[in-house]
Amino acid sequence: MSHKISAAVLRNLSSPFLPESLRLEDPGDDEILVKIAGTGICHTDIKVSGGYAGVPLPVVLGHEGAGVVAQVGKHVTSVVPGDHVLLTFDSCGKCPQCSTQHPAYCDEGQRLSFACQHSEKGASLASSGELVNGNFFGQSSFASHAVTNERNTVKVDKSLPLEILGPLGCGFQTGAGVVLNVLQPSAGQSFAIFGAGNVGLSAVMAAAIAGMDPLIVLDVNPHRLEIARTLGASHTIDLGKETDPVKLIQQITNKAGVNYSLDTTNKSEVIRQAFESLANRGTCIHSGGGGKDLTFPGSLLLHGRTVQGVIQGDSDPQVFIPQLLNYYGDGKFPFDKLLSFYPLADINRAVAEMVSGQVIKPVLLM
Repeated sequence: MSHKISAAVLRNLSSPFLPESLRLEDPGDDEILVKIAGTGICHTDIKVSGGYAGVPLPVVLGHEGAGVVAQVGKHVTSVVPGDHVLLTFDSCGKCPQCSTQHPAYCDEGQRLSFACQHSEKGASLASSGELVNGNFFGQSSFASHAVTNERNTVKVDKSLPLEILGPLGCGFQTGAGVVLNVLQPSAGQSFAIFGAGNVGLSAVMAAAIAGMDPLIVLDVNPHRLEIARTLGASHTIDLGKETDPVKLIQQITNKAGVNYSLDTTNKSEVIRQAFESLANRGTCIHSGGGGKDLTFPGSLLLHGRTVQGVIQGDSDPQVFIPQLLNYYGDGKFPFDKLLSFYPLADINRAVAEMVSGQVIKPVLLM
């Protein structure tokens, strides 16, 4: 049996998404059919639509979905129809990384995210007999329905507003996880965040939870810097006006530099600034998407400084997303302030307004 669904299909690279009606096959024995309520748009979706990772076309993207379980395979035990769920990245559950609670670094993660191969049947979507690639990040949630599995499906409380939750599955857990999972700072340690998009601002909220100080945020968008201050930043630096942010960070920290820095921009010159802003034995986290050749002054490495790449906040979603929801309930992680909502049919306007910086995190409503 198959289901008629609505989806935004990418048929050509660097082209608009096309709203279409598709057929989606029933979930397999180990799979879950989810009726999507809302899906966040991530910069990874936009990069992939331009050719990043060589995703096969035509394809349905989307990897920050949330919705209601509609149907489950006979081997599924963690959810039942009617449960509210949040969707996240897929993982194999068997490799050394997964078995030690680091599924973000799954040995099969690249394939599971970008190959768009359905685990049991090949392509799971069709349009008038034509196969359409799905299973992007184990979900393909730019659609009214998606097929997932238990590893990338997190059950959530039904009292939560379901349409807002999807971005926790990637962007927000990435920034928050950098702080709470990877750095695990002590209160009073200093932090500089380069880039105030959804990843950077979720790191701001997590750093405020951890009591980091000073908490410095740098961006070219004054409005985003204002938002950063409302979320807990002690200092902001407008990179559109200041030409030497490293010097300003040194002044703020009494020439010591920061204990930690985070780059979310994936710009080589900004990553170098983030590294040069460190104190002795400081750590610079790069979580801006990769793909750049980086250079750093070797003399600074000699003082115990490190550079570390982080994917998905090194999160175990089944553990970390419930923690973030607890912080949200306590008013400490108000990620909903960063959301803007669009109907699925307006996906191209949502993408354009995200790329322009007009909105921080667009969410498609089904």
